Amino acid sequence: MTESAVIIAGLCKSYRRHPVLKRLSWTVPAGSVVGLLGKNGAGKTTLIKCALGLLHPESGHSLIFSESAWSLDAATKARIGYVPQTAGLYAWMRIKQLIAYTAAFYPRWNDKLVQSLLEQWELSADQRIGRLSVGTQQKLGIILALGHEPDLLVLDEPAASLDPAARRDFLKAVLSVAADGTRTVLFSTHITSDLERVADRVALLKDGHIAHDGPLDSLKDSVKRWHVSAAAPLPADFVVPGAVRSHVEGTEALLTIRDGTPGVLREVEQRYGAAINVEDLSLEDIFLELHDDRVS
Repeated sequence: MTESAVIIAGLCKSYRRHPVLKRLSWTVPAGSVVGLLGKNGAGKTTLIKCALGLLHPESGHSLIFSESAWSLDAATKARIGYVPQTAGLYAWMRIKQLIAYTAAFYPRWNDKLVQSLLEQWELSADQRIGRLSVGTQQKLGIILALGHEPDLLVLDEPAASLDPAARRDFLKAVLSVAADGTRTVLFSTHITSDLERVADRVALLKDGHIAHDGPLDSLKDSVKRWHVSAAAPLPADFVVPGAVRSHVEGTEALLTIRDGTPGVLREVEQRYGAAINVEDLSLEDIFLELHDDRVS
C-alpha cells in the first residue's frame, strides 16, 4: 500500500499558554506498526487526539486516509479503532450489551474474534461493566476496538493497567491485526519492551516535535555505547563526533554515539592508542539517552 494512514502537518497546541505541540509534522505509513514514545507530559495523548480529530489544535491539520480528521465521513470512521488511556465504558451495561451496542455502529464486525478474545481474557458476557477492575475494563476496551478489524488501530497506553500475562495476550492481538501488512497500528506506551516486540517503526516525541521517526531496527543500529580504554589519560576536552553523552575519567571513557562510523572508531583508536568495545543498547536505554536533558 502506498497510501499513508495518517499525515500531520504543522500542528500547534498549547495549554494555558504552555506549548505542547510545536508545528509538529509526521506521517504514519499504512501497513506499519508504529510505537510512539515520549516522557510523561510530552504530549503523546494530545498528539493522538489532534491526529484523530478529537481535539482541535491552534493551527495545522491532520489527514486520515487522505480525509480531514475534523470532518471524517461515516465510512472512514468505520475504518478506525481507538482505545484511550481511560476506557470510559458504560458502567450500567453488561459486557454483552455493550458489545451488541458497539457492533451496531459498524458494517463489518467479527463476532468470532470478539468471542475468542473474551474467552482468552476470561471475560464473561454477563458481567456488569461497573464491577470490573480497571485492568479488565481496559481489556474490554481493546476488544471493542478490535471487533470491527479496523484499518487503523490507535492505542493510547493500552497496556498500562494490564498484568504481564494480559500484556502478552494483548500483544498477540495487536500482531494478529497487523499480520497481513495492510492494517496500521499506532500506539503510545512507556513500556519499551512491549514496543520492541511488536513495532516495526518508532517515533520519539520530545519538546513538541518528533525527534526521531523511522524503522526500529535502524534506530537500534544507529545508537551504540562505546567503552574506550586509552593508553594514556584522555584530555579534558575529549570529544567524538556523534556523541550524545560522554563520561571521561582518566584513561577510560563511556560514550553514547549516534550514527558513529567505522572511520571515526578507527581514528579514536589510532589517535589515543585505545581499545574500543561497542555495545548494543536496548530501546529503553536509547530512549533514556536521547531524552536526557543534557543530550544535544
